[in-house]
Amino acid sequence: MRVRGMAVGVAALLTVAACGGSDDDTAGGGSAEVTVWMYPVIPDQDASIEFWGQVEADFEAEHEDIDLTIEQQPWEGRDEKIATAIASGQGPDLVLLTPDQTLQYQVTGGLKPVDGAVEEDRDAFLPSALDVVTFEDELYGVPIYHTSTTTAYNMAAFQTAGITEPPTTWEDVLAAAPALAANGVAVMDYSGSPETTLNLTFYPLLWQAGGSVFTEDGSDVAFDGPEGLAALQFLLDLQAQGGLPADAATKTNAVDGGPLTTGAAAMTFAITMPDVEHMRTAVGAENVVVAEPLTGEEQVSFGIPGVLALTSISEDDEAAYEVASYIASPEVNARLNDAAGTFPARTDVDAPTGDDALTALNDALQFARPGEVTPTARQVMAVLSAQLQAALQGSKSPEDALADAAAEARDLIARGG
Repeated sequence: MRVRGMAVGVAALLTVAACGGSDDDTAGGGSAEVTVWMYPVIPDQDASIEFWGQVEADFEAEHEDIDLTIEQQPWEGRDEKIATAIASGQGPDLVLLTPDQTLQYQVTGGLKPVDGAVEEDRDAFLPSALDVVTFEDELYGVPIYHTSTTTAYNMAAFQTAGITEPPTTWEDVLAAAPALAANGVAVMDYSGSPETTLNLTFYPLLWQAGGSVFTEDGSDVAFDGPEGLAALQFLLDLQAQGGLPADAATKTNAVDGGPLTTGAAAMTFAITMPDVEHMRTAVGAENVVVAEPLTGEEQVSFGIPGVLALTSISEDDEAAYEVASYIASPEVNARLNDAAGTFPARTDVDAPTGDDALTALNDALQFARPGEVTPTARQVMAVLSAQLQAALQGSKSPEDALADAAAEARDLIARGG
């Protein structure tokens, strides 16, 4: 097995001989070589190593002419490592990306189309999962799973505060905050660290307020409008009532060991299935309720397809197509969903069943948005994250924080990132 653990040095990662399609006869007797960079979709490291090792072995048993290497990478520093690898020409043939990352690298010429990987079963994929990574009428990502997030509640904390029904709207959350704060419990978890993606923190609230990060054509930002102010003010109003963790401005969104598992926070609005399990283990499965997405002006959640993208490094695209098609196949897709707590990106794969939380998360997909897919999405997110943190820390008013973020973001857009 050549599945590598996540404790691999950056220098080693960027010097791996990963050029797909090598004609070197010493590599597997003339085999094509395909390297995939995979990330911790399966949170448990040992389970992840075992899963992808089996995928590697099964694929090579069916494709003796292709030498497949799946390298597991950490989430931390992901964009920088991918960009460096593509620029240097030393890195993966296929890499797991989100839709906004896919567009970012497509615009800069770092990716090739992957229509050839879905020629035989294109109609089996969720149309939305393909549409979000289709640019200029070409497909740039093969969906291998779909994420879903929704609300989860520690009902024991609510009941101790005299609240018998979980809050389902912003108004409900604000109303519940004082009673929980009196018990030393924040009504809602929130993570303001710039290390945390806004897709799981501020953006769902912005969407629930009826807003968006960018204008429809992506030429300007829109988060500094009244909807963005409403979303940020919602957080600040909660904070003023003790409704957010005391370190909300700086904490990451780690659930295991965080406020949701220590009992210091009573609910979250963007949880995944693996983190539901962390909550259940910590506070008791009987106390955890997973329900529909939270509602502000609109009811919205976050969920995206994870896609395999073909980098410009690849020298044997046909071999890479075979790998992408295999990992996206119904059999692997179903097994991955079971192992990772994700959901099918295909219509010919049944969603995981047998658990109320899985059912709730699957149902939440109808409310899911895939983030903001524009070429400067990641850069704008970094700018906005820092200003949101300043507002949560009290060093800027919400109006000034959003205005300063918008000014810097517009400069980024004008410069093309």
